[in-house]
Amino acid sequence: MTEPQGKLEGTPLIEPSSTDHPMYDQVVQACRTVYDPEIPVNIYDLGLIYTIIIDPENVVRITMTLTAPGCPVAGDMPGWLQEAVEPLPGVNRVEVEITWDPPWGMDMMSDEARLELGFM
Repeated sequence: MTEPQGKLEGTPLIEPSSTDHPMYDQVVQACRTVYDPEIPVNIYDLGLIYTIIIDPENVVRITMTLTAPGCPVAGDMPGWLQEAVEPLPGVNRVEVEITWDPPWGMDMMSDEARLELGFM
């Protein structure tokens, strides 16, 4: 089996988040204030946020996806996320990147999201 171009063998498709950073929980809460307008669940619990990296200069880098490539708010949602996270105390800058690899699936939703949408 060949590795996807640009990926090293053993490298996870989704980079681990900075869960041990003191600002991580605040960033997650800010992400939970952003909703896909077509789905009544926040984008964090939908599983659209893949990675939150907070570097030593408190630059927050978020890698996210969308439920589908043709999502009508694809151009807007990264800005909504940036606007939600940037005002947090201590955040110097927010960079949001959209990826399609791995593609989003309903199995990425939290239990809360599945319950809200009637999948449990």
